[in-house]
Amino acid sequence: MYNKDEQEKLLSQIQAKQETKHLHGLDILIKHIPDYDIDGDLDPRVKKTIESMPQNENQDDAEEVPIDLIRTLMGYDNFDISKGVETKDKTIIGRNGDIPLKIYSTKTSTAMPVMVFIHGGAFFGGSTKAVENACKYLSEQINGVVVSVDYRLCPEDKFPKGVHDCYDTIKWVYNNSEDLNIDKYTLGVAGDSAGGNFSAVCSIMDRDLKNNMIKFQALIYPGVNLSDKAIEDYNFDLSLYNIKHNHDLIKSTILALKQLPPVHQLYLEEGESRENPMVSPLWEEDLSGLAPALIVTAEYDSLRLEAESYARKLIRHGVDVQMIQYNGMDHAFMDKLGIYPQAQDLMDEVAKSFLGLTINEKLQ
Repeated sequence: MYNKDEQEKLLSQIQAKQETKHLHGLDILIKHIPDYDIDGDLDPRVKKTIESMPQNENQDDAEEVPIDLIRTLMGYDNFDISKGVETKDKTIIGRNGDIPLKIYSTKTSTAMPVMVFIHGGAFFGGSTKAVENACKYLSEQINGVVVSVDYRLCPEDKFPKGVHDCYDTIKWVYNNSEDLNIDKYTLGVAGDSAGGNFSAVCSIMDRDLKNNMIKFQALIYPGVNLSDKAIEDYNFDLSLYNIKHNHDLIKSTILALKQLPPVHQLYLEEGESRENPMVSPLWEEDLSGLAPALIVTAEYDSLRLEAESYARKLIRHGVDVQMIQYNGMDHAFMDKLGIYPQAQDLMDEVAKSFLGLTINEKLQ
C-alpha cells in the first residue's frame, strides 16, 4: 500500500543526503540510499524485492525462449500518485501503419510543455501500461503533456520499425501542437532502458534530418551498445562496481539483464550490424549538436558503464550532460513508483531538468 507520508519523508532524506562526486571522468549527482547509511550495498527495498522473485534459468538460444512468457513478467505493480491528470487514447498513422498513443495532460489554458515518453522492455517487451503511472506523475510535475508511445516490438517487427514509430510520434506531436495545446518549442523525449536507446537514436535522427524538434533528452538507465566489440573507453568489468556486502546477490543483480535472450538476435534482421549507430548510439562518430541530456543510472545495473561511456562521449562532443546515479538501485527501478522513493525522485529530477533546460532554450 502506498504510504504518502513515509514516501515524502524518504524523498526528503534522498535530497538531503545527495552529493556531487567526480567519478569515472564525470561529475555525477549521487543519490544515496535514504534510510541506510552503508556503502557498497543494495537498498533494503531492492534486496527484499529481488529475494522474493523466482529465479529464471539462463537461455542461450533466443529461439527457445518463450518470449510471450517473458513479456508477462516485465513491469511491476506500482501506484498512481498523480492528481487530476487526464488520460486520452489516440491512434496516429506512421510510416509502418497505426501507432497507438497514450496522452496524459494537466488542465491549463496556456500552451504546455510536452514530453514524448518511450517505454523500456529490451525491444521485445514492455508497454505503455507499465509506465502509465510514471507518465501521469511526470505530466503533473511538468504541468504539461506526456505522450507515451506503444511502438512495435520485435521479433514480430524488427529494427528499425520500433524506432521509426517513436520518431513518427515525435513528428506528429510537433506538427499538432495547437490540437494538443502544447508549446512545440519545449518538446523533450525520455525513455527507460530500451526506451532510452530509442530516445538517444531519435535525438541523433532529429539532428541528422535537421528538424531540430527535440530540445531535451532524458536517458534513464539506457542501453546504448548492443555490440560485443571493443569501443573507446567502454569495457564491461564487474570490478568497476562498488560491492562491499551481499556480494553474490549484487553480482547476480548486475548480471540479470545478461540472462535475457540475446537481444540483437530478436531485434535485428540477419546481417544487420550491431555497430550501426541507429542500433547502438555509442558507436555514432559525431554526437555534436544534440539536445542537452539527462542520463540516469542505477548503481547495480549492467548498463551503467555504457551509459557513463555515452555521457563522456557526449561531453567530448560539446553536448550539455547531467548525470545522476541512484546508489543501491538495480535496473528498472522506475517501475516501482510509490514503492521505492527513488522512483518518484527520478521523475522529479527528469521534470526539473527538462523544465530548466527548455526554459533556457527559449530565452536564448
